[in-house]
Amino acid sequence: MRLRNPRVQLVIALAVLFIGISGFYFGKIVLNQGKVEPNNVSAPSTIHEDKPSVSVPSTVPAAGTKNESINSYPTENVDVVVIGSELEGLYLARAAADEGLKVKVLDPHQAFGGQILQSQMLFLDETRDDQGHLLVQGRVKELFDGFRNAKIRKLPEFTSYMNKLVKDIPIESGIVIQEIEQVQTPDHMHKVASLVYSNEKNEKKKVTATYWVENSDYAALISRLDAKRLPGLEKFYGQKEIEYMSAGMMMKFKNVDWKKFNTAFNLLKPEEKSKQFGGGYVSDSFAIGLSGMTKAYHPSNDRVFLRGLNAVNQRDGDVLINALLVYTVDPSKPESIQDAVSLGNKETALILPHFRKTLPGWEHAELGELPTYPYVREYNHYEMDYVLKPSDLLSGTMFWDNVSIGGYPLDLQGTSANKWGIEMGRPDKYGMPLRSFLLKNYENVIAAGKNVGSSAIAYGSTRIQPNTSLAAESIGVILGQVHGKQKLREITPEEMAKLQQYLSAHYQIKLTGVTAANKISGWNADEIAKLDTGEITYPSYIQTRKKPLTKK
Repeated sequence: MRLRNPRVQLVIALAVLFIGISGFYFGKIVLNQGKVEPNNVSAPSTIHEDKPSVSVPSTVPAAGTKNESINSYPTENVDVVVIGSELEGLYLARAAADEGLKVKVLDPHQAFGGQILQSQMLFLDETRDDQGHLLVQGRVKELFDGFRNAKIRKLPEFTSYMNKLVKDIPIESGIVIQEIEQVQTPDHMHKVASLVYSNEKNEKKKVTATYWVENSDYAALISRLDAKRLPGLEKFYGQKEIEYMSAGMMMKFKNVDWKKFNTAFNLLKPEEKSKQFGGGYVSDSFAIGLSGMTKAYHPSNDRVFLRGLNAVNQRDGDVLINALLVYTVDPSKPESIQDAVSLGNKETALILPHFRKTLPGWEHAELGELPTYPYVREYNHYEMDYVLKPSDLLSGTMFWDNVSIGGYPLDLQGTSANKWGIEMGRPDKYGMPLRSFLLKNYENVIAAGKNVGSSAIAYGSTRIQPNTSLAAESIGVILGQVHGKQKLREITPEEMAKLQQYLSAHYQIKLTGVTAANKISGWNADEIAKLDTGEITYPSYIQTRKKPLTKK
């Protein structure tokens, strides 16, 4: 039967249309509910834009955000991305590449080489144990042997060494991180999936990687992740504002008669050395201390300070000195860096007449090429899976997941609160575990060099180059060995033992079977806790500590 009333026909047609649309959406909802993912599937990506030191909450990007365009950039897929070109992390890059991984270095600085080439921090501190045995191992030993033997002393020689270290590893300098894509893993860890960066031509590129290595001097990557900053020296000194160890401006001089300097100093009797120079040590290669002479210099500015010398004879009348401190420098702020360079280099010119007047052989000394970047000793400390403490170092603790054997005094360089700095104890040697280089709550972010997981006090020792260079190389080798098989955090003690054997057999790196003197043996829990917080200063405390009575 046909309905002839047009109004009735229209009502029926609208009803049918409504039922059809409702059915379509109902079916779509049911379909989507049938595809609901279980709780262990990765969460949506989070994009972090280029706002230093600020983390964007992990939320799903709304329509119209950069999440829609992130896939439009030219994309490169690698195994390991190293952020920054500081020496220590380059050992990880080299080792991983040698193990067959695809590695790329993205440097936020305009020029390559970090504190070595740009700051010209060419005075290297060796690590030795209480018996004087050298602790330097791995590839970095070639550099330290060359420095000690006067074969690697000048900037071109260091440049040649570092160029060889990164041979065939692609490097882009002057990059700016624009966006960081993060996902959540099934075990509720964070994971960096990719980042978008711009190069010096302002071209945007995207890179993905299995692992990301923080190797910059201001935590260019980690500072923008959901990472926890640990208390710094400001807590130790009772300051309200964050302050780092002083930066250094390397002083370079030429036309120095080092032979005359060495001979004249060593002809003096001990009491004469003390009276004229405040003691110290001068050899064919090095001049250490002479703090009486440096104390006699009065800086032109409260933010600079001339401490005892760490001077190296670079040959041919060239001398480099690590002794000029600049306080309250924040390496994450370009204006702070430039201010430090200006203050430091200006003071170096004022120091030159003092050296000419007080040091034999320096009568005709002139200024050499001055650095354009300060030697940054410290930035923020972030929480890793394990944070090394003073008690770990002074007890000589060895860990099942050792990636380095470290040593060196707990040397806290000066701040505005304590211009001379302070030594908090001298370990024999100690282990550095893999866990101290894995960013807490992140599946695939590794710390290198100065970013080591360490309390601000323990950092006085852990920061030294041979310690973290060896760790970086060991981790690079391990990445190559476990690639495609398991994650770093999944390595068991038994598997780690095999990896350490591999490091020993193929790289002559010894990480097991090492014992160290325990310098806090017999200390109680309260003493150890105060040592770790800095309430106990080991060198002075050990002189007066009352040993507990033992039962006879």
